[in-house]
Amino acid sequence: MLNEDIVPQGRLHIELDDIGFVMGTTVSERLRTFGGQLFQVKEHFARLALSLDSLGIASVELLPRVQAASIDIIAHNIALCGTGSDLGLTVLITPGRSTTNPPTVLVYSSALPFSEMHSWYSNGISLQVSSYRQVPENCWPSHLKCRSRMHYYLADQEARSKQPDARALLLDQHGNVAEASSANLLIYNKDIGIVSPRKDNILAGISLSVLENLAAQLEVNFQYANISVTDLMEADEVMLCSTSPSVWAVRECNGQACGAGADGEIVRALQQGFSDLVGLNIIAQAAELAVR
Repeated sequence: MLNEDIVPQGRLHIELDDIGFVMGTTVSERLRTFGGQLFQVKEHFARLALSLDSLGIASVELLPRVQAASIDIIAHNIALCGTGSDLGLTVLITPGRSTTNPPTVLVYSSALPFSEMHSWYSNGISLQVSSYRQVPENCWPSHLKCRSRMHYYLADQEARSKQPDARALLLDQHGNVAEASSANLLIYNKDIGIVSPRKDNILAGISLSVLENLAAQLEVNFQYANISVTDLMEADEVMLCSTSPSVWAVRECNGQACGAGADGEIVRALQQGFSDLVGLNIIAQAAELAVR
């Protein structure tokens, strides 16, 4: 979708004088389907509304049209996928070409990285603590999901220069753990429960909220608090969560083993809880589609 028109993905474009391109003022939202149906649509679009409000873009009339178009695009494109497959959906909105023009809206679907997800579920992932820091809330609100991601890009470059398969872990301005590049991080300790960094230090993901609810169902304590790198290294389990893979384990940080890796009891329980919630086995789906 480009503004009001449904077009082939190859025709999606942004004008060179669009403020979203010139100044990087592009808000975004990323959803995925489970069993062909978009997950947590209400929650994702509520967060998108908050992001638009931060930019002064009126969302009351705009978002119902974008949501309806998103559902139509998925309904059309999922029919073109193989049996049992699912899609990601991205929404990008900019202020437009000037302050007087309407906002630019792009919506598109894409294949999910099932091969990578299968590896993450099976083996966990490696992190490298980056020297680049999380953007503080006095630069932009922590709830604002945007495509101004230079800090993620530089942090991941740095991580891969140290370890080719690693992902960056960013700290906040005070040296506390914030988040991985485009994923929330959690730790688990048997005597404390699950801990997430404080919400004012992170973009609180929709998947993070789902995990908080699943923890309650498992009768596992869940809290938001400062996490040091030492806390992470000494945790019983360390995990990441984001839209496409839902939740998966961290096996090492800075080249040293941490937590229980992919065999952690809690990460497995949360994966099972996610599977029960969405009505399909997310681990089995990734394994099957990784080899197609």
